[in-house]
Amino acid sequence: MQGDLLNVLILGGDGFCGWPTALHLSQAGHDVTIVDNLSRRHIDVELEVESLTPIRPIHERLVAWKELTGKEIGFVHLDIAKEYDRFVDLLLESRPDALVHFAEQRAAPYSMRDSAAKRYTVDNNVSGTHNVLCAIVESDLDIAVVHLGTMGVYGYGWSGSAPIPEGYLTVHVPTPDGAIEREILHPANPGSVYHMTKTLDQLLFAFYAKNDGIRITDLHQGIVWGTETPETAIDERLINRFDYDGDYGTVLNRFIMQAAIGHPLTVHGTGGQTRAFIHIRDTVRCIEIALNNPPARGDQVSVFNQVTETYQVSDLADLISRITGAEVAYLPNPRKEAAANDLNVTRDRFLGLGLDPTTLSEGLLEETREIGAKYASRADFSKIVAKTVWKAGMEIAPDLMG
Repeated sequence: MQGDLLNVLILGGDGFCGWPTALHLSQAGHDVTIVDNLSRRHIDVELEVESLTPIRPIHERLVAWKELTGKEIGFVHLDIAKEYDRFVDLLLESRPDALVHFAEQRAAPYSMRDSAAKRYTVDNNVSGTHNVLCAIVESDLDIAVVHLGTMGVYGYGWSGSAPIPEGYLTVHVPTPDGAIEREILHPANPGSVYHMTKTLDQLLFAFYAKNDGIRITDLHQGIVWGTETPETAIDERLINRFDYDGDYGTVLNRFIMQAAIGHPLTVHGTGGQTRAFIHIRDTVRCIEIALNNPPARGDQVSVFNQVTETYQVSDLADLISRITGAEVAYLPNPRKEAAANDLNVTRDRFLGLGLDPTTLSEGLLEETREIGAKYASRADFSKIVAKTVWKAGMEIAPDLMG
């Protein structure tokens, strides 16, 4: 299938990673249809905070894309976690070669917000993933699945400085006749309800690959930074999300936006937490590489660590502070995690398939900072500091601009 033009369904294609992926694949000539229930837009309403960048209605986005490029992206409003029969019908009607699965609630802090958010995250993510797998089996179509997972399935720091392999770990099992060697999924150590759902996804994928021969690629992605890809930058109507709030804003984007609007950079805890990062431009490239290199039918799940570099949070804050002059504020950590951790990540597979990584640079930081400055008037300062706590009784960070 490598290099072929594909008929692709993008589940969750209206979201932060899904939208630029849909445009990237469409621009490359693939036949793309977005399937989305628009839940992320509804969560904006629930949290009373919008993307810093102005996000147009989905149909306006799609009309703009066709107007600007002559390429058409389809759209189906469908909830894969609740509308199973409609999804099966869609597969039988569209007969896709592949589907990219982004259709999960993606924020760890939101998944710990309260019991309703925890239950929604489990119901949506686990049911949605299982419905996708069941529907492929029922359709009897040979559809390759690419799923956006997370580095968080491995946990942070429990394995010390040992390199985290790409999905699988070779272990030696003692027996009365001597040790035998076995390959197992790397033990999971989720740190939130969101991360827990991704570990459950892993088990579902392993079962359906083994039992039904579904061809599955699971991408264990780091924290995505940046906003624009070449396609989303064509016109403001195509602009990507820029989340900055305490529930959905990822750490580096939050720092850049905070510096742009004169807000202190909010480091939660010691800043010794090490995280894996990837630019949104590389996210879309990695999805395309995975689509072009699916496992064979009957193979185990193909796992890639989708990261390009790792940094300690405090080092990132210091970098942004040096560039912008912004102050750094150390606040109570709402998460239940170690004060510091190592993160040594194996990431050879994408490099071997030709990924030229986009690494952190002042030029790209400035590009993102310009977006933060341009739309600074849209920021709600009361939503910037993380208020969701992992466990009752943990201290909540103050509003620094109150």
